[in-house]
Amino acid sequence: MKSKLKYILFWGISILLILTVYKCNINSTYAVSKGVFNEEITSKEKVIYLTFDDGPSCKVTNDVLDILKENDVNATFFLIGNQIKGNEDIVKRIYNEGNGIGLHTYTHKINKIYSSDDAFIQEMIQCRNEVNRVIGVSPNIIRFPCGSDKRLNKNNLKKLHDKGFKIYDWDLDNTDGMNPKLCPDTLYRKAIKGSENRNRIILLLHCTDMQKNTCKALPEIIKYYKSKGYEFRVITEDTPELFFHMKGKAFK
Repeated sequence: MKSKLKYILFWGISILLILTVYKCNINSTYAVSKGVFNEEITSKEKVIYLTFDDGPSCKVTNDVLDILKENDVNATFFLIGNQIKGNEDIVKRIYNEGNGIGLHTYTHKINKIYSSDDAFIQEMIQCRNEVNRVIGVSPNIIRFPCGSDKRLNKNNLKKLHDKGFKIYDWDLDNTDGMNPKLCPDTLYRKAIKGSENRNRIILLLHCTDMQKNTCKALPEIIKYYKSKGYEFRVITEDTPELFFHMKGKAFK
């Protein structure tokens, strides 16, 4: 009898532990600033932020801009600094047509940019200087290459905030960064999957020369979100931050 009770107790505790871990994983996908959390809960307006990483590129970024203009919407472009030289006209077009510009490091070389906090910050400053050289504006909105997950902690968050930077990850991804050759219909379906009953969306897309199929999917993505009543906005320094959970103790 005692053996049976021990067996039941053992499995009962095991199940509780599994459920606890599962719940933690479900609840810790994203860490958001208090401003984002409150806005998501209280606001009834539906807003989507289209964001494009890894530009500017000679061909695809211009194609994306054509589509945005044709559909009367704007987006935010997180640019790589060392790709700006030779593509200054594209950067000017992004800015002049009312789109947002963010920083995505100067080199996008993962081992280099994440070698230290100071190296990461310097990459962002270099990128910002390049943007300023072209359009005379110094944006402070940034995105971590490959996202901030497992890279952001309390210490480097403070350093970034002290420098005036604001962080924007994403909460929806059509996976064109990892799978640029997916067919347009698949990219479209991935861009809307999980959007149901959500008032705020930051959608991750890319605009290198590999993302030609993203351009083909983009008109339908825009059409879908318009049909659902979403307003298309540009990320600015007034937009509440959104970033993945930090390593160690979560920022409060």
